[in-house]
Amino acid sequence: MPKLVSHPDEVKIISRRFGQGAEKIDRYIELGGYEAVKKCLAQGSDWIINEVKASGLRGRGGAGFSTGMKWSFVPKQSAKPKYILVNGDESEPGTCKDHLIFLHDPHSVIEGAIIAGLAVGAKMGFIYMRGEYRTLLEIMERAVADAYARGFLGKNIFGSDKEFQIITQTGAGAYEVGEESALMESLEGKRGVPRIKPPFPAVVGLYGGPTVINNAETIATVPHVINMGAAAYAAVGSPRNGGTRLFGVSGCVERPGVYELPMGYNLKKIIYEVAGGIRNGRQLKAVVPGGSSTPVLLPDEIDIGMDFDQVGKAGSMLGSAAVIVLDDQTCMVEFALRTISFYRHESCGWCIPCREGTDWLKKSLTRIHAGFGEATDIDTVRYIAENMLGHTFCPLGDAAAMPTIAFVKKFRQEFEDHLNGKPCPLAKMGLPQFTVV
Repeated sequence: MPKLVSHPDEVKIISRRFGQGAEKIDRYIELGGYEAVKKCLAQGSDWIINEVKASGLRGRGGAGFSTGMKWSFVPKQSAKPKYILVNGDESEPGTCKDHLIFLHDPHSVIEGAIIAGLAVGAKMGFIYMRGEYRTLLEIMERAVADAYARGFLGKNIFGSDKEFQIITQTGAGAYEVGEESALMESLEGKRGVPRIKPPFPAVVGLYGGPTVINNAETIATVPHVINMGAAAYAAVGSPRNGGTRLFGVSGCVERPGVYELPMGYNLKKIIYEVAGGIRNGRQLKAVVPGGSSTPVLLPDEIDIGMDFDQVGKAGSMLGSAAVIVLDDQTCMVEFALRTISFYRHESCGWCIPCREGTDWLKKSLTRIHAGFGEATDIDTVRYIAENMLGHTFCPLGDAAAMPTIAFVKKFRQEFEDHLNGKPCPLAKMGLPQFTVV
């Protein structure tokens, strides 16, 4: 379970109710809960969308698209029902931010979903959670039941003429259904594979109706945006990147955990000050800045602000803001193999570049790590990954390809050492090595 930690530089917005019993509806209300919905009911849909746009809130699931802009794409009139879909299928390795929201502040997800429904004219919402989150599902279902009992969900919510229903649902443990169209397929009772786009969900989504799909952290942030006001929320972050993020820091640091910091906060400070530096006095070797699908950064590349734009300029992605820190004991060939083994296992097999590409990458990296490969295998790995990039139905192929390209490009000497008979750094230190299954 992720640790509930703190640091003086944190700005508590999303996490301000964590550890205060806000999973209980009375306590949530006592701490200011459901006030944002009342304000939105009075202001109307156009005001809500404009406020969220002005806040600079961008999708916290990884893509970083403007939340308010995404909502504005939903047509005002539709012959089919509209839907709000909260993506809580938190399956990106290294990521555990939504876990804490569901655990400590489930009503913020409900309130945010209601506000999204009011913004686009939807009467039905789904909260889709990772299949392994059984305890969190119970907490979420209890919160939904309490909201219905108070008249906050159902018909005539908060005594108004508006209706909003919520249903909770879990997946079966597939990483692939974190992709928005595969998520809709799963909810409809089908195999969780991606849809061809266009059409896009805002026009033709769940059950053929216009659908807004947002990450759980994004939705949970919306009530805070409304309560603070767009200008105040935007001022917390960096230009074009409003507010805060829940940064999950793991790996070789002294104080791993989830920290809420302003967008644009320096990555080097996150590692050396917030998380206490490299564990056991070791040296930093590399950093994965946004979950396992994001390209690795070298120690001389981490003096950057953690927002979508600055990390992108550095050649990586902010992604899910899961910062994975690797010290000088890490074998990067093994780490690359671990990463591609995950994506090969999670590929739905729907498209050939991903199905075949991840399989060949795993086989090639397995040979290299074992020292049985040939010199050409290194270039083959990069060639396969580069030809996967941008050629798959959904981003899973890119998620496998991008980090692989970066590993080979930035740590080529280490790959060559494995082929030249030099021992793996882990073997040299007498540490356990990765076993492929």
